Amino acid sequence: MSDPVSWFVVERHWKVFGSDGDQVGTVEGVVGDEESDIFSGLRVVFELRKAARFVPAEHVASIVEGEVHLDLTGGEARASDFAEPGASRR
Repeated sequence: MSDPVSWFVVERHWKVFGSDGDQVGTVEGVVGDEESDIFSGLRVVFELRKAARFVPAEHVASIVEGEVHLDLTGGEARASDFAEPGASRR
């Protein structure tokens, strides 16, 4: 596995994987405050859906070049309905 990277380098279309190893979608955007280095989470477009949904930072298990790994299974991630905080970075 690749070395971990910072949330600052996450880009749109990076692959998002559930804890079961299945790819569940792609990154649409990163939510956080760069000045305070506070990572709130990600907007993820899940497979078979067009609208991005928010996944809080506490469910991001790891970030490596080109990939984000969640601590939720694919099914849990797809069924999630988390509220997104107000501040947005991209």
